[in-house]
Order: sequence, then C-alpha cells, then structure tokens
Amino acid sequence: MIRAVVFDLFDTLVDLHMDRLPPIEIDGRRFPSTAGVLHSLVRRRAPATSWPDFMKALIAVEREVRAPRADQGRELPTLERMEEMLRRLGIADGGLAQDLTEEHMRLLREQVTHHPHHVEVLERLRGRVKLGVCSNFSHSQTALRILEEAGLRWQLDAVLVSDATGWRKPRGEIFAATCAALGAAPAETLHVGDHLRLDVAGAAAAGLQTAWLVRRIADPEASLREHSGPAPGHVIRDLAEVPGLLKAS
Repeated sequence: MIRAVVFDLFDTLVDLHMDRLPPIEIDGRRFPSTAGVLHSLVRRRAPATSWPDFMKALIAVEREVRAPRADQGRELPTLERMEEMLRRLGIADGGLAQDLTEEHMRLLREQVTHHPHHVEVLERLRGRVKLGVCSNFSHSQTALRILEEAGLRWQLDAVLVSDATGWRKPRGEIFAATCAALGAAPAETLHVGDHLRLDVAGAAAAGLQTAWLVRRIADPEASLREHSGPAPGHVIRDLAEVPGLLKAS
C-alpha cells in the first residue's frame, strides 16, 4: 500500500532549462552560466575585481568546497558559496553575498517552466496519500517560490530541500527525513524522479518504492543499460500516470 508520494522538484514537478542562461566564454568556449551577471554585480561594489580573478575564485570554491561536499552527500548553500567566493577575492561587503545569492536565484527561477496539468495530478492524489517534495537544491526559499508560482506549494504536506536538511540525494538521510515529515514508512512511500542514481537508486536504498520519470530523458533504454543500480519499480512518461500507480499498489 502506498500512503505517501514524494516528488523530485526539477525536471519532475517543474523543468529547469539551464541551457537558457546567459552565455559566458572561457578559453574560446561558450557556456550558459549566471557568472557574467554576478561578476557585473560584484564590480558595481568592488570595481577592481577583474573577470579572471572572479572566475578563479568561483571555480576554486566549486572544486575545493562544493564538489568535496557533494561527494560526501552534503549540500553547500548558495549564500555560503557566495560568502566564500568573496572571502577569496578579499571583498568585505556584508550585504553583497546576499545580493549575489538573490540574483543567482532570480536567473535560475527565470529558466523554470511549468506543466499546468501537474496541479490537477496533485489534486487527484491529495486526500488519498500524503504528498511531499525531496529535492537537491541550494536555496530552499527559491524552491518554495518556484512551487508557489507553479500552483503546487499548498497541495504539499512537506517540502525537504538539501540546503535545509544538509544532506543531498542519494544519501538515505534526506529520504528518511522526508518520510518522517510525512508520517509514512519508507516501504509505504513512492518516490518519483528523473535521475536514476539520485532518485531511483537513492530512494530504493532507503527502502522507498520508485517511479522513474523519463519525460526529459533522451534515450531511456540507453540510460538503463548504463545504470548499475537497482531498476526503477515503475517507468512513466508523465506525472499523470502516478494516480494509476496507487490503484495498482
């Protein structure tokens, strides 16, 4: 019996199009990134900050702080990331890290698209099961705002984001915390997400049932062949299929 359904946020409840961010150029190659806009903001407060110095500090924080934490299943909140970058640049401006965080999140939020029928999906589920979100993201306030803008926030019983819990998927701690918040045992909880390692393998290892959403997966069969973890309990192409999974349980 399924008593709770937990959704991943990005590319599951909503879609995040990182490729639509403003491009930057490094060594002749162009990448979508918030870095160019953030550098402009830093220069308004610290005009001597060059682009090479800015990028050197940004990349150093990514490699030396964020990546090691991610390897341990730990989250680096965006505000802490910006504070560390400014420290390495030698910029003492108490409010700048917060301004950078807000601008970074504004840019990300603008690349999010919604699926209006997901509101109906949650309405069909609500009352039958507890509903939650379990997401890797570095800024809970923005995650909540995105859910509100999609019309989904108030249909959810719990929203757990990795910057608040400290743990990132696929660590079992974040799944356990989500189940506890919903008052459901892991075996009675269905986790729905798009990532085989984070959402399927992570949730399965924590004892949850799993559904793999392939809406934005270019070649699901190839992805499954390359996946070394447990197979998803269900494979779905649209969240509209989730209520049917409850009938089958």
